[in-house]
Amino acid sequence: MGVMGLSSPSAVATVVIVLGLVLNAAVVCHGGITSSFVRKVEKTIDMPLDSDVFRVPLGYNAPQQVHITQGDHEGRGVIVSWVTVDEPGSNTVLYWSEKSKRKNRAEGIMVTYKFYNYTSGYIHHCTIKNLEFNTKYYYVVGIGHTPRKFWFVTPPKVGPDVPYTFGLIGDLGQSYDSNMTLTHYELNPAKGKTVLFVGDLSYADNYPNHDNVRWDTWGRFTERSTAYQPWIWTAGNHEIDFVPEIGEFIPFKPYSHRYHVPYRASDSTAPFWYSIKRASAYIIVLASYSAYGKYTPQYKWLEKELPKVNRSETPWLIVLMHSPWYNSYNYHYMEGETMRVMYEPWFVQYKVDVVFAGHVHAYERSERVSNIAYNVINGICTPVNDQSAPVYITIGDGGNLEGLATNMTEPQPKYSAYREASFGHAIFDIKNRTHAHYSWHRNQDGYAVKADSLWFFNRFWHPEDDSTSTQS
Repeated sequence: MGVMGLSSPSAVATVVIVLGLVLNAAVVCHGGITSSFVRKVEKTIDMPLDSDVFRVPLGYNAPQQVHITQGDHEGRGVIVSWVTVDEPGSNTVLYWSEKSKRKNRAEGIMVTYKFYNYTSGYIHHCTIKNLEFNTKYYYVVGIGHTPRKFWFVTPPKVGPDVPYTFGLIGDLGQSYDSNMTLTHYELNPAKGKTVLFVGDLSYADNYPNHDNVRWDTWGRFTERSTAYQPWIWTAGNHEIDFVPEIGEFIPFKPYSHRYHVPYRASDSTAPFWYSIKRASAYIIVLASYSAYGKYTPQYKWLEKELPKVNRSETPWLIVLMHSPWYNSYNYHYMEGETMRVMYEPWFVQYKVDVVFAGHVHAYERSERVSNIAYNVINGICTPVNDQSAPVYITIGDGGNLEGLATNMTEPQPKYSAYREASFGHAIFDIKNRTHAHYSWHRNQDGYAVKADSLWFFNRFWHPEDDSTSTQS
């Protein structure tokens, strides 16, 4: 017999080569894996204003920056948003299903805003209601001037074993790397149907006086995806736009005018925290930069929201936020700590499956851990393995102009399963009530390559150990 029962020299050589590739791919540290992949050090640069991805559509008052998101709690509604610049134009959306020739009309609203020396275009929001599940719809905006036609597909009816594929993107911006991330997601053969976006959209606030022209360019850049599939929005720190020195005292002004969400459908009192159901998932969006302490509106809402989740109907409980709770990079280290202290016991109690965050411009996935025993007196403040706890994933690696976070804490903490300083996106592919497959895709790889992947076992229906060590 040869090595590991292999009899031929060629087989032995194959094993040696494979082992060499594995050892070259990752470094096992005190905690999990710190990837040894080194991205070429290059400055991340925003695309210039005359880039083709920012091109204004042709025609008088042509709608631009078209984007959609879920428009109700169950998935039978869609909010369609767009901007016109020459004049207000029509608020009407014309829509019809692929199965029918009958065209329907929905009427929306129009808003504008001013920010320092910038005046927005005419921003339209229209909610289409009572759509059929699992149906392709066409829709037209810009009626009366330069109409533009798009399409979307509604989700399947909510149910426990309904398969569905989500994309994950965060901290995107509008750099050359941002364009690569979006292209990589669009061409991924896994074919995400809805993007869960964990905050930090345009990075307009990196420009003098928070130049809101960069909100317009971002809307045109992302339209190639956002007009055809819903993006579920989370507000990040780059959406705050609080600049009292230039007379801008209202936080989130550009974001809240441009990106509407169905927060009232989940009894939220503000658009920064809300929930939706989609297929077999219950998605809760939290606000890292709105008050979350005890007695605040967000706290009271979440306290009532979590008990409402029926895992027999929506087995997968997913939480989106911007600032990560478990982060082993030296960037934004422990910024999410106070929110973690407030809400982590609830996440464990209600068996949240996974938490996606952004903010740190790199990638990291945790094991299932919790740190809820500490009470000031006992000194128990180390994260421990907890199979009732979520996996925490930082996906703030969209490619914005601020560049990558490369400085990691050493040694790698035990709770950190995998980390890498690269740009990319992720896919969360729900198969049924018990299993979902997760994969992370770095921009430098082929579209089908999975740089990190894991089978998730549902915490309610199949609460077995799904940590990296058990699957390797």
